Amino acid sequence: MDNGPYGGADEDGHGYEGPDDVGYGYGVSDDGGHGHGGPEHDAYGGEPASREGSAGRGGRGRRRRGAAQPSGGPQDEGPSSSSRAEAGESSGDPAERARAICLRLLTGTPRTRKQLADALRKREIPDDVADAVLSRFEEVGLIDDGAFAGAWVESRHHGRGLARRALAQELRTKGVDSTLIDEAVARLDSEQEETTARELVARKLRATRGLDRDRRLRRLAGMLARKGYSQGLALRVVRQALEEEGEDAEFLADGDHYGDDEG
Repeated sequence: MDNGPYGGADEDGHGYEGPDDVGYGYGVSDDGGHGHGGPEHDAYGGEPASREGSAGRGGRGRRRRGAAQPSGGPQDEGPSSSSRAEAGESSGDPAERARAICLRLLTGTPRTRKQLADALRKREIPDDVADAVLSRFEEVGLIDDGAFAGAWVESRHHGRGLARRALAQELRTKGVDSTLIDEAVARLDSEQEETTARELVARKLRATRGLDRDRRLRRLAGMLARKGYSQGLALRVVRQALEEEGEDAEFLADGDHYGDDEG
């Protein structure tokens, strides 16, 4: 996946600071990492890169355990960005509350505009205030449904083996615009989708050995169907995999239907 699809962090790991009306020092989290890194870094199971000390090899220059912090260190800084955001959520100003809620939800986890709008509605933020705040976040790149959709497709296809149909359904439930969904799933071509389907069947095939032929067919084809693969593709891939094992699958036509079989 491409690093930082939200455009909120540069190659050096520095987050987008944002204009004053976004506020709360957004862009760098309390632990020195990304305040709003790309989806692959935070939301989809990726681990942040370790931060090495400036001394390099041998550990020279590391602070000794128990050594006093120099003046101007972290303990001398003002309130953290998270504490300022929490303070903003208790503010009497609806706009300030909305900004604080969005910043807290976005920290470390990308969200779509609809997800944030739903959260603001639950917190009883007036719709006109919420719309203005969300539009401003979009302007500065803190909300980017197109980047979210692209990263979601990349991550969920390679991580879970989901096909375009299942990916599109997931993005619809998150409120992504249909045009953006179409653009995102279009990056996943039919050849890649079939390759992934074959890999999924190959991993599951051994576990079905010992079952009768029909049950193997139902189980393998059902597994692909649950991940959004079309019936025609699922049956073709399963048939070829079974034929390679010496099973007689000639009787299985693309039009035949096999449901799930989890037993």
